[in-house]
Amino acid sequence: MSAEQKVAIVTGASQGIGAGILGAFRDRGYRVVATSRSIKPSADSGVLTVQGDIGAADTAERVFKAALDQFGRVDTLVNNAGMFMAKPFTLYSPDDYALYMSTNVTSFFHMTQRALDVMSKQGSGHVVTITTSLVDQPMSSVPAALASLTKGALSAATKALAIECARTGIRVNAVSPGIIKTPMHPKEAHQALAALHPMGRMGEVSDIVDAVFYLDGAEFVTGEILHVDGGQAAGHHQM
Repeated sequence: MSAEQKVAIVTGASQGIGAGILGAFRDRGYRVVATSRSIKPSADSGVLTVQGDIGAADTAERVFKAALDQFGRVDTLVNNAGMFMAKPFTLYSPDDYALYMSTNVTSFFHMTQRALDVMSKQGSGHVVTITTSLVDQPMSSVPAALASLTKGALSAATKALAIECARTGIRVNAVSPGIIKTPMHPKEAHQALAALHPMGRMGEVSDIVDAVFYLDGAEFVTGEILHVDGGQAAGHHQM
């Protein structure tokens, strides 16, 4: 790490994967700007929290202003905020669709656009986005076409931006998780969810954290969609 302390922005940072990524950045000496709707102020002087709707343009403006005013730079953006709602496609309401688009896609647009603007002036930076393995390997037992519609867009944009930014010093990657043990999934569902992975277990938050930090340090890797899904994306698994 350079003599100047690095700075990361993490969205959806109040719990689950986002909270795990936030803690891991601090353990590695980064200063962090963390955002979510419900995030509380931090007693850690190296963590600045910003509350807001991640789909709103003004949230991105406030997050990046805070990062630059307080810490003076942005080295990594982790687009972690997202939503997931499994139901048959014809049962999604217009409100479901709007919420999916705002949380998963519009947030990526506003946050990543500002990140690339800041990073292009620095001549370096990394954007990493959390998608889902369902984009590549849908399952009849988990009807989630809006997850594929929105997260698939992020996977495609990741590759497009990696090429667009390839000569600027900015890298753009994604992590594509299977089903991870987070507060989103009740414990009584864990056994059934574990069985959906060829490896026979759910992922841990630490598995996703490890993938994010591999990509963050892999300076010759860009445009990568790194599957951390117990083999889901590789193919079908017969019980």
